[in-house]
Amino acid sequence: MALNTNEVIIDIENLNKSFELENSNKLQVLDDISFSVKKGEFICIVGGSGCGKSTLLRTIAGLDLEHEGKLLVKDNEITGPSKSRGLVFQEARLFPWMTVEQNVLFALDSGTKEEKLKRVKEVLELVHLSDFANSYPKELSGGMAQRANIARALVDNPPVLLLDEPFGALDAFTKIQLQDELLSIKEKEGTTMIMVTHDIEEAVYLADKVIVLSERPGKIKEIVEVDLPRPRSRNEFYFVKKKKKIFDYFFEDKEIVEDYVI
Repeated sequence: MALNTNEVIIDIENLNKSFELENSNKLQVLDDISFSVKKGEFICIVGGSGCGKSTLLRTIAGLDLEHEGKLLVKDNEITGPSKSRGLVFQEARLFPWMTVEQNVLFALDSGTKEEKLKRVKEVLELVHLSDFANSYPKELSGGMAQRANIARALVDNPPVLLLDEPFGALDAFTKIQLQDELLSIKEKEGTTMIMVTHDIEEAVYLADKVIVLSERPGKIKEIVEVDLPRPRSRNEFYFVKKKKKIFDYFFEDKEIVEDYVI
């Protein structure tokens, strides 16, 4: 399936977000954020803790509507959560009393019973969980639970998938495996993906573009094009060079040792 097109699917202009504090002051979290996402792109958002990465993702998801600026999905203003935008959190958040199949099926609210079960079967195959359809969350490893979480977000065929540090709690080997599986899903489904991560290597491995946010209030310091062929090698010279470039943006306002290893 062809991935990148010139069709803009998400357009954000001059987004500002503040939180009210108890002393009537405001804490500004996002400052004049503007960028667009084309259909089929994979965007990663990186930045320090508290810079507003997750707030930005929640705003795109429609979970936080108190902001200034314009947010459009396919030229329609975001007015709340929508089936057009699937959301994957770091925690799997599966219902413990339901099987994997039932958890995924719960996210479907249209179609006949046969159509729903067929789609659930398709998406479980996509995330390699067909053999665990009747398992309960307590019987799953962390990686398997996150696969089920992704399946639930994908089952309604959303054109956009939002991921908030989905692999942050996983071990290194499982994380690498799921990164490749996520790219495979993107290729097969043609899904546009926006992912928050604190892992610069992960961002370079996955993304077409990496948005680097400053410290709070989060501003866009740079949008880095990751123009590397796929599949990507983490040890390849240009991969390491791109990672270092983002690392430098990340720490340009801080005093750090020059001879760092990444």
